[in-house]
Amino acid sequence: MSELFISAFITLFVVIDPPGCAPIYAGLTKGATVAQRRNMALRACGIATVILLFFAFLGEELFGALHIELDAFRIAGGLMLFFIAFEMVFEKRTQRREERAEKLAADPEVEDVSVFPMAMPMLAGPGAIAAVMLLMNEADSSEEAMAVFGALAAVMIITGLALVAAGPLLRVLGDKVEAVITRLLGVLLSALAAQYVIDGLRGSFGV
Repeated sequence: MSELFISAFITLFVVIDPPGCAPIYAGLTKGATVAQRRNMALRACGIATVILLFFAFLGEELFGALHIELDAFRIAGGLMLFFIAFEMVFEKRTQRREERAEKLAADPEVEDVSVFPMAMPMLAGPGAIAAVMLLMNEADSSEEAMAVFGALAAVMIITGLALVAAGPLLRVLGDKVEAVITRLLGVLLSALAAQYVIDGLRGSFGV
């Protein structure tokens, strides 16, 4: 049971990648208050956990009933992430926020990124869904299943802490450094999105 917990924790930590998601989250929530960042981070982790638990219990049956292959899910998630990355690189999101701030100067509207793209497909993406489904297949008893759930909970707690801490850290670095980091992370996110699509195409065509 302890071995499965360790294996599940390492697998989910690598796939979900809290250190990698945190600066991307900070870039997506630029201009939000500390409270807004914290609330969106907690919401994103909570929603992602629910999504992963759903697929842990019913993923195989759902995909089978809808005749959806996991590779198709990878391609769809990659395309959605690429759209977000494009906006980060060319500061389209920043431009929209500035326009909203002019209209609502007293109470600027902050775009809620907790559901999309943070909860899904970044945290509960194709890789995490596939990982949790495979780990549940390895669990032969209720105790082993609880070990998988415990590992998932631990990773999500760490992810939440990382997301909350990323914003203040980038603010200390300053606006110019933050802008450079946001664009760099946008490029990295676009590469991740492309990799999702490539993996999906390889699996679909058996390359």
